[in-house]
Amino acid sequence: MERLLEVVETETDLVRAGQLRAAGDLQGEKAVLVHHYTQGVLYAKEHSVALGNLAPAAVQALRRQHAEFQPVLRINLAVLATAREVADSIVNTVARAVGAKQRTTTYGPAGAPPAAPRPAEGISVNRSL
Repeated sequence: MERLLEVVETETDLVRAGQLRAAGDLQGEKAVLVHHYTQGVLYAKEHSVALGNLAPAAVQALRRQHAEFQPVLRINLAVLATAREVADSIVNTVARAVGAKQRTTTYGPAGAPPAAPRPAEGISVNRSL
């Protein structure tokens, strides 16, 4: 949990600083740590009575760590959501600009109106972040 907390805080700082590529490089390690964390939480829930009887102080420390982890995770998710919204806005703005350049502003042969504008071409979006 401690290492996952460090990775999440680092990711949050990198995204805030606009270093999205560096933040993306943390995804592999973060995925492994999230998997281990989830397995640990499920194990602790399944054996909560035994853990409470055998190591009550450790259970309290684990609860305290978990409570500290939640706000950090909420901040991380908010920062990631904001970054995604900004990226989507930029991509949409670029797509509209490219589409606007493809519209004809003149008349066709014999004074006919131009054909309907075509959708923008050549824009690709990677939504893995």
